[in-house]
Amino acid sequence: MPEGHTLFRLARDQSLLFAGRPVHVTSPQGRFAAGAALLDGRVLDRVRSYGKHLFAGFGGDILHVHLGLYGAYAGGIGTPPPVRGALRMRWEADGPDGAGVWTDLRGPTACEVVTAPDVDAILARLGPDPLRRGADGGRALRRITASRTPIGALLMDQSVLAGVGNVYRAELLFRHGVSPFRPGRSLDDHEWARMWADLGALMRAGVRLGRIVTTRPEHRSRRRGPVERDHAHYVYRRTGLPCRVCGTEVRTEEMAGRNLYWCPTCQAT
Repeated sequence: MPEGHTLFRLARDQSLLFAGRPVHVTSPQGRFAAGAALLDGRVLDRVRSYGKHLFAGFGGDILHVHLGLYGAYAGGIGTPPPVRGALRMRWEADGPDGAGVWTDLRGPTACEVVTAPDVDAILARLGPDPLRRGADGGRALRRITASRTPIGALLMDQSVLAGVGNVYRAELLFRHGVSPFRPGRSLDDHEWARMWADLGALMRAGVRLGRIVTTRPEHRSRRRGPVERDHAHYVYRRTGLPCRVCGTEVRTEEMAGRNLYWCPTCQAT
């Protein structure tokens, strides 16, 4: 499932390409036909993200998209490719330099036209998004420290934190030496302040790079230049491999419906 930095980039890129222009909206698959007909030909105001949600404003109507596990966007400049497969929604417009631009959406969990009160209701169910300016990390802390649930599960709960997925969960906990099995209420204010600041920095780096890189230079094969794929993470998808810091075998088990990765030595407490 795409994490918050991916949705932030999508919102930014779609706004740059389509905002301020009439957008031809279609639903080749037919599942979004009524919504496409309502939006077709209208001017896009902007696209914004919050956590794993996208909101595209067309006047008083708002397109809400949640990619879920299988949703994905593709796009480009020029003439869009022939329609193939289950294409939920296609946008086409005249681009900022005169060339045509397009974007296709496949397999989302949600693709619906909503109103401003509907958006407010969605946002009310979500925790703070570390990528939003002025986000209140203390709101997440209050939810975490009021719960006996393991911190590894709480970090995946979008009502606690918006935009954090499996990669950021595993890597953040490792970087701060926190066992994913610790109950949330055992976390203190100082631990969370460091984790919250680090999470924001990691996600902003993800926006810049277009990928998640969590390893520090001293734990990579080379300290400068692009980070190789095999050296981008500490524990995520490294089951059975030696920890980059202590050499202990990285372990995995399911938590909150997803595979959890951790080092039992570096994250003993």
